[in-house]
Amino acid sequence: MSLKDQVYENDSKPETKVVLFFISISLIYLFVGMLFGVTGSFQYIFPEWLRNSFSFARVRPLHVSLVISWIFTAASGGIYYYIQDFSGKRLYSNRLAWVHGIILLFVSICTFVAYSTGKFGGREYLEFPPWIGIPLILYWILFMFNFFKSVKISFKDAPIYIWMWATGLIFFLITFLESQLWLIGFFGENIVRDTTIQWKALGSMVGSWNMLVYGTAFYVMEKISGNSTVTNSKQTFFFYFLGLTNLMFNWGHHTYIVPASPWIRNIAYAISMTELLILANIIRQWRSTLDDAKKNFHLISYRFLIAADFWILLNLILAIAISVPAINLFTHGTHITVAHAMGTTIGINTMILFASVTYLLSKLSFVNFMRTKIWIDRGFWLSNIGLALFWILLLVVGVMKAVSEDNVAHNILIDKMMPFFQTISFLGLVILVGFSFLIFPLTKLCIRNLIDSKTEI
Repeated sequence: MSLKDQVYENDSKPETKVVLFFISISLIYLFVGMLFGVTGSFQYIFPEWLRNSFSFARVRPLHVSLVISWIFTAASGGIYYYIQDFSGKRLYSNRLAWVHGIILLFVSICTFVAYSTGKFGGREYLEFPPWIGIPLILYWILFMFNFFKSVKISFKDAPIYIWMWATGLIFFLITFLESQLWLIGFFGENIVRDTTIQWKALGSMVGSWNMLVYGTAFYVMEKISGNSTVTNSKQTFFFYFLGLTNLMFNWGHHTYIVPASPWIRNIAYAISMTELLILANIIRQWRSTLDDAKKNFHLISYRFLIAADFWILLNLILAIAISVPAINLFTHGTHITVAHAMGTTIGINTMILFASVTYLLSKLSFVNFMRTKIWIDRGFWLSNIGLALFWILLLVVGVMKAVSEDNVAHNILIDKMMPFFQTISFLGLVILVGFSFLIFPLTKLCIRNLIDSKTEI
């Protein structure tokens, strides 16, 4: 080890440049991903629009992959900062973090080019060509290695967010490798086996990034409150292990319609119903959350956490409902599923990540951050109100589709629902504008700090 490396190793000042890099590109992912989402919604109304050059078949995976990339990348940037803040030491390897970021950017560009040019891998999800999975696995292994080498603490004494981050990192790698089993003939050549494993892997993968995001929420809440009781309580760890069980086994509602073994569906259903305990806990703590909101609502990060708490309640009710097999039979493949996905990725994950981003940037550059407050306030209200109306209309359309008679022609049903689709598209545009009020000033602030901050090696 060189003298220069020893100096950086013993310097407790957090390395922020790589953190700002991750946050900057994550915000860009979110804006472009939502732009494609709005484009796709307008293609519902104008089927011929961009049909030849940029069809819905290309727009949808771009929207999905970019929004998911926003979640992983923003969480990664936050984790790289928080593990330094937690330990009081710099990253095990700043260079490794930069390599991780560069490979991530390379994977994103390759995926974007593949989807834009119509080169798909033949999957319902993770549609990119299989070879892109190789650098994706590499960058995730680098992230895991850097994380576990940087967090030098006994997990017996670790707070809940360390457990969540570690669990999320490990299970994302496991579930991603599982999603690629279709490349092996034994799995890929059997449609029931292939579909079951694909939906199982993707269902559990959602749980893995939830662990990264929810761990981030716990860390920010601890820092805002200055109280570590919640992040170390037995009750919190009970619900963590309950959530971990759901991550590993609560994927059955994705496969109810697949003719797999009945015991798989029965176990998955039983485990999914344990979420009622989580729901009961959320409702029990709701009053105290509102009391805290009265005292802390002026804090921007806390405001986003309150919004996420609201969306958790709504989406958990919906998730429990669609986990019931008799209900799932009618809702699967309808806009109710889309409402669940949108409420989770935007209402919960995105609100938590904006709490993280605003907390981070307020710490790194408080004066400049406060100059963006008026735009953040506008973006917060516009995006949440627009999303709430958007979510409700998706449920309405989903119910209309679920209860429609089988003998009703598809085109007649679509014509009947067209006014709803038009309103949904307009609300999508409202949500995009609302998030733009957040994304542009925060990205500008990131880039300014990235340029002005001290060079780090």
